Amino acid sequence: MAKYVYSFGKGRTEGSADMRNLLGGKGANLAEMSSLDLPVPPGFTIITEACVYYFRNGGQYPGGMWEEVIEHLAGLEDVMGAKLGNMENPLLVSVRSGARTSMPGMMDTVLNLGLNDESVRALAVRSDNERFAYDSFRRFLTMFGDVVLGIDFSKFEKRLEALKEKEGVELDTDISVDGLKVLSEEFKGIIREATGEDFPQLPVDQLRLAINAVFDSWNSERAFTYRRIYDIPDDWGTAVNVQAMVFGNLGPTSATGVAFTRDPSTGERKFFGEFLVNAQGEDVVAGIRTPEPIEKLAEEMSEPYGQLENIYQTLESHYRDMQDIEFTVQEGNLYMLQTRAGKRTANAAVRIAVEMVDEGLISRDEALLRLDPNQMEQLLHPGIDPNASVEIIAKGLAGSPGAAVGKAAFSAKRAEEMAAQNEKVILVRTETSPEDIGGMHASEAILTSRGGLTSHAAVVARGMGKCCVVGCEKITVDEAEKKFTNGIVEVKEGDVLTLNGTTGDVILGETPLVEPKLSGEFAKVLEWADGVRKLGVWANADTPHDAKVSRENGAEGIGLCRTEHMFFEGDRITAVREMILARTDKERRGALAKILPMQVSDFEEIFGVMDGLPVTIRLLDPPLHEFLPKTEEDMKAVAEETKISLEQIRATTNRHHEFNPMLGHRGCRLGISFPEVYEMQAEAILTAACRVEKKGKKAVPEIMVPLIAEASELEECAGMIERAAQKVFQAQGMEVGYTIGTMVELPRACIVADAIAKRAEFFSFGTNDLTQTVYGLSRDDAGSFLPGYVEREIL
Repeated sequence: MAKYVYSFGKGRTEGSADMRNLLGGKGANLAEMSSLDLPVPPGFTIITEACVYYFRNGGQYPGGMWEEVIEHLAGLEDVMGAKLGNMENPLLVSVRSGARTSMPGMMDTVLNLGLNDESVRALAVRSDNERFAYDSFRRFLTMFGDVVLGIDFSKFEKRLEALKEKEGVELDTDISVDGLKVLSEEFKGIIREATGEDFPQLPVDQLRLAINAVFDSWNSERAFTYRRIYDIPDDWGTAVNVQAMVFGNLGPTSATGVAFTRDPSTGERKFFGEFLVNAQGEDVVAGIRTPEPIEKLAEEMSEPYGQLENIYQTLESHYRDMQDIEFTVQEGNLYMLQTRAGKRTANAAVRIAVEMVDEGLISRDEALLRLDPNQMEQLLHPGIDPNASVEIIAKGLAGSPGAAVGKAAFSAKRAEEMAAQNEKVILVRTETSPEDIGGMHASEAILTSRGGLTSHAAVVARGMGKCCVVGCEKITVDEAEKKFTNGIVEVKEGDVLTLNGTTGDVILGETPLVEPKLSGEFAKVLEWADGVRKLGVWANADTPHDAKVSRENGAEGIGLCRTEHMFFEGDRITAVREMILARTDKERRGALAKILPMQVSDFEEIFGVMDGLPVTIRLLDPPLHEFLPKTEEDMKAVAEETKISLEQIRATTNRHHEFNPMLGHRGCRLGISFPEVYEMQAEAILTAACRVEKKGKKAVPEIMVPLIAEASELEECAGMIERAAQKVFQAQGMEVGYTIGTMVELPRACIVADAIAKRAEFFSFGTNDLTQTVYGLSRDDAGSFLPGYVEREIL
């Protein structure tokens, strides 16, 4: 028979860390920590395959799964000496998700399951702490109502805030016992009103509904969005972890916390984290109270802190990676609730990888394989110009480093809308929630007024590589009115802000940013990569400046230099327009004669910078209409500038209009119709190469002909280039080496590639054009329906 449930806990562990695909990351690591004899509350894990079955079969469990759950629950009750729903010694459990890849905050959790009207009284007697029992009950009712029954969380939150105001207290922990009892009754009323049914009193019913809710959360909108962003397959599913509760809300000798074995922002080798006394785990990450730094736990609870130090060092050494851990202290006793590879910034990832190699924990190859290439790109993000004069209006916690400028948006939806209009956005919230994932992804940076360095906003921002400032208590955010204030300055939606995620500064207005440089540990990592890679790394560079930056950053050549980008600069566009508007070859050549020295100058600079490295130059590719004026006003301006009649400009613009220009008169077709254009460009390239070589440097020009579909087209264009070459070499009194190749970007070119290859000395590949032509998808227009295709997994 298939096995769907695995136990974990001292002496009864059935899994291990290498079973993460089956047990999910959380379940696999709970099993592994149990095997290491760490203080892990016992429990059991329902495997990810059960979740996959559940979705494929309309919410049905696989055969035998529920019976296994009941059997493992009985085993857990025996170990704990308590029973779910028992009137003398009630067992409470948590029900948590756990996908094979960490998805912080994306799926659901239910704590304190097993409480009802009778067991809450039993818990009060058993713990001799009535306040703790009813605090746990109101938390359970809130989570169950929100997560399991789908009731708007704000309905519970509003009642809680009203009670605090009535009792004149600020913190949840200061609410009276009588207040908590009243609140529990009110929460049950909210559930009855919202669902038409009473809150379920039978713990076994609560358990089944909670398992369903965790399975369902795998397909929640926020989890779906997260998977899209991080390329996580939809068919992995989530495991469900049912674990005996331990309580951080049992008074001043109890606490809960989240910590990292190294600083997740900087990578520094120090214990880093936060905790709250008299709280449960969700309080730390939800940003409801601002937590204390982990160092302070040593002062308040020295013995548990000493244990925690030993455990975090054991875990990092065992996993050989920086760990993100969750723990609870219950009346002085430490319990471990989770360990997983910690999310970290790009800077931290590089530093940790390099230092762990130096420490002998991992090899260089392991270090390289741990570094996500997309995350490494974040190291090129800008920072605040140190010479800039700034107006700092508030300071929060530095949640994720880097700097960003953008317009304030006060909801995730609005951030997405503004970003869709090509606005740079900073999402401003009191605190973020998992529902904000889309807006966080669309924004340049995130600012919250509440929450700590392990809050949802900070963890998700670090994973995304977004600049983030959290816990900025000096500002009051009014999301309904779309504004925030520090008491003096008011910032409204659309106002420009600058965030410094490295210092926590919130700056009014746009601040100049500076680009970072490849150096230090990042340069060392790239050196290691150079030692093992098999591919060369070339750049796209269209200007001398781009070429210089590319060379400085280690590029070994330029793989694509798009000459049309040079045509749009300054006075050049006027000469290009004169060339297009010309009515005779003589007029056209006259205009091209103006462009020639400009092109020579560009190529001379590029070859000089690259000195000995290959430069692949694509001859003019886009259709001519891209260079022509579009509006009547623009046409009049061009007529004034070129002294060409408005009628001729209108007629030429109309003549060059195409219904589908990307499949029209462009690329080599243009060169064949107007050979003088390609001849001029070849002349410019090779003249520049000769001049560079006369200066003692080495030019390596590779001339690329775009949009070839037939070998005969390349033959025609290559002839133009070779004739131009002979003209240049004669004029310069010397020859330089060069190659002629093509960009394979049409399906026809793929089919006849063997024939084209007889003339071409190299191929490049135009994957955008190949994709759009093979699929019949316009890259300019398909965005209107492609997201739907991806969501429905058609593509």
